[in-house]
Amino acid sequence: MKQKTPKDSLTIMNELVLPNDTNPLHNLMGGRLLHWMDIAAAIAAQKHSNRVVVTASVDNVSFQKPVKLGDVISIEAKVTRAFNTSMEVKLDVWGQNIPSGTSVKCNEAYYTFVALDEDGNTVPVPELIPETKLEKALFDGALRRRQLRLILGGKMKPHDATELKALFMPDIVG
Repeated sequence: MKQKTPKDSLTIMNELVLPNDTNPLHNLMGGRLLHWMDIAAAIAAQKHSNRVVVTASVDNVSFQKPVKLGDVISIEAKVTRAFNTSMEVKLDVWGQNIPSGTSVKCNEAYYTFVALDEDGNTVPVPELIPETKLEKALFDGALRRRQLRLILGGKMKPHDATELKALFMPDIVG
């Protein structure tokens, strides 16, 4: 299995906000944005794993600024870490008003995907090798975010989350 860098999975997707995408205030509907984000994140995970992937979780979605009718949404998705059969994907979303030349970060989130074979069984994914300081920080943080997801989903006991405990009790855990 080939080891990959975060750049191998980088996906940038653009969408124009049309009337059918908006609410009565002419703002982009959150559900439509989540749909587009899911597509962009899935593409990034598929590029990393060379497999069909399915969404396992969505967390830490932050709607920071409204996006208006006629704006362009740019979604940047990149795999931050690969585990055994799953991958964490970080998404940053920018709203751009082309006529005014303004661009504002309006959303960010983490999605988790699982790679599947032709029969729908989970399969191992290639390791991810972070290169830059930011990629290494996202890579390290992914384990803590994963432990939090597993605790909240009832799949891990809090006392087993050593990476999370180290944040709050470094002298005891370390």
